[in-house]
Amino acid sequence: MVTYDVNTETEAGRRRLRMVAKACEAFGQRVQNSVFECSLSETNLERLRTRLLQIIDLEQDSLRIYRLKGRREDVVEVHGRDLYRPPSDPLII
Repeated sequence: MVTYDVNTETEAGRRRLRMVAKACEAFGQRVQNSVFECSLSETNLERLRTRLLQIIDLEQDSLRIYRLKGRREDVVEVHGRDLYRPPSDPLII
């Protein structure tokens, strides 16, 4: 799970926010505004981490990566609307 909080008080911050979201979308699924669930190999986790650390400003922004072991059903408890779709589900655009 990847979560972030980007300072958007400046245009540069708003740009970083868009870039962080786009990078996360390439590796996982948005489940809340700044929360992505990702099922990653160690290699892809390192790629995502490296990319995000190139984008964020460590003095103004916050990035958290949680390594949840096990099946999603075993580690995630959802109350209310759950927009998550398993990566194996068909995607119709």
